[in-house]
Amino acid sequence: GLSYTNFEYANLKLSKESITKNEEIEISVDVTNTGNFDGEEVAQMYVHDAVASVTRPVKELKGFKKIFINSGATETVSFKLSANDLAFYHNDLQFFAEPGEFMVFVGGNSNASLSGSFTLK
Repeated sequence: GLSYTNFEYANLKLSKESITKNEEIEISVDVTNTGNFDGEEVAQMYVHDAVASVTRPVKELKGFKKIFINSGATETVSFKLSANDLAFYHNDLQFFAEPGEFMVFVGGNSNASLSGSFTLK
């Protein structure tokens, strides 16, 4: 929806450079209300599988959080991802995550450019 204020995303941090199939990774970002009014924002996290055996979406929504931020204030938003969150159905209808590199994008919409990467081992 429309908002009467603006938000800025910065300081994207990933808790690890790589994870195994039994671990989670935490992604955090600072969201600042740079406008003149208090407002709500929906922070969104997208993932891209850099190399997969099946064509994957360019950006796949994996998490979102609605937050209220006062004018001039900054809030830290965190998301968690596990290997199961990265799994998909393969041509043989088996559901699992493939090892490899994943890109993470966080922002207010799917055009989010703030990004980081990690490896699933």
